[in-house]
Amino acid sequence: MKTNRFILAMSVLLLAIPALAMAGSYEGTIQGFNCVTQGKVCPVGREDPMVAAENVFVLYQTDKYYFLPNLDRGILARHLNEAVKVEGTESSKFNAIKATDFYVRDGDKWKKTWSQDFQDEIYYQITAGHPLDGS
Repeated sequence: MKTNRFILAMSVLLLAIPALAMAGSYEGTIQGFNCVTQGKVCPVGREDPMVAAENVFVLYQTDKYYFLPNLDRGILARHLNEAVKVEGTESSKFNAIKATDFYVRDGDKWKKTWSQDFQDEIYYQITAGHPLDGS
């Protein structure tokens, strides 16, 4: 009986705690932060000069944008103006997503071009002195 009460009390407590973060899938385009905050779309066909002028890139949706703090600027710049999908955990405090996977639209399919697991594996191989091919 005491065990049931304890489980019930813990369940109520856990339900009362607000969710700190939400995992999910987010689609949009990669845009320069300055463009987004000025209400402009990064100029299509002039991506290279835009990349040189922008320091920060975001995942842009029609009514919202997200910073992707664990994705390198170079990765985001490479996909400027492209349709992308990010899987990860949305911050409850900031317009940010901690990405776990990053996809680029390839025809009618999504192609994974980056993941935290891929990056961790490469980092481990580089820092541990193992060859990159895994042998």
